[in-house]
Amino acid sequence: MKLSLSNKYIVIVLSFFLLLFLVIFFTTIGSVSLTLEEVIQAFFSDEETVARTIVYRMRLPRNILATLVGANLAISGILLQSVMKNPLADPGITGVSTGASVVAIFIILVAPHWIHALPLFAFIGGALACGLVFLLAWKNGIQPIRIVLAGVAVNSILGGFISLLSILYSDRIQSALFWLNGSLASKTWDDIYLLLPYSIIGLIASLFLIRSANVLQLGDESAKNLGFNVSRTRLLISAVAVFLAGVTTAIVGVIGFIGLIVPHVSRMLMGSDHKYTIPFSMVLGGIILLVADTLARTVGGAIEIPVGVITSIVGGPFFLYLLRKKGA
Repeated sequence: MKLSLSNKYIVIVLSFFLLLFLVIFFTTIGSVSLTLEEVIQAFFSDEETVARTIVYRMRLPRNILATLVGANLAISGILLQSVMKNPLADPGITGVSTGASVVAIFIILVAPHWIHALPLFAFIGGALACGLVFLLAWKNGIQPIRIVLAGVAVNSILGGFISLLSILYSDRIQSALFWLNGSLASKTWDDIYLLLPYSIIGLIASLFLIRSANVLQLGDESAKNLGFNVSRTRLLISAVAVFLAGVTTAIVGVIGFIGLIVPHVSRMLMGSDHKYTIPFSMVLGGIILLVADTLARTVGGAIEIPVGVITSIVGGPFFLYLLRKKGA
């Protein structure tokens, strides 16, 4: 079901306001239930009440972070799919998340004094892993099945390194356990301040790549005839995608399938024009991860489930559906 032109703008705007509402509304949900009135009072009162502490120090920063993370991963996914012209591509399948994970786990367990540069190193790790998948999948072009197979192979190898580090430094692994499964638990405003500059840079850059992403859909020959350097364009779009996924993984861990699900839903509603799918994916990614994280911290009762587990449970069957549908 694709929307008309005017309806697309309306849906994007309404989705944005829905996201803002959910960020506030989900602060009422948790082990301690709050009313909307208590949440609103917490915003405008300077008195350090229990409600204000829960809202400002625990739930609001977590909800905002979930929004940023969802937007980053969704845009990373849609950019990778535009580069590969492959609806099965996402940061997890192309090795970006796992490559960033290896570097991040190494720094957390072995070289914690480098923790301040974690986003940069994670970006480099993700870029190298993604490049390796591209290289292995290339044979007179890139086909969806080769991307999947190369991604499985690279992810398996890198997963082995993560397991090795976990065994060698088992006395320290507890600090990285939630991170390995993708979790927003115990995240604070400091994590938002760390991720926000990278998110702003990456998301704004993606908006400037809309025309390039659209041109790539026309095919290499048509893009060259329009004066585009296809290789440089692909490299630039890939760099932004890897950047967003890498820095996000460095801060919250591995959260899979957002970059696969969101672009697919966006194209179903908005069509193939990135002028609409990229802005809508930003908002929809934030909404989906915000909902998933709220489920993660409430559905298990006293035991909090990492949000990466929730997205994997939903995203795995969705990936199999896409794989079967595309006949890859």
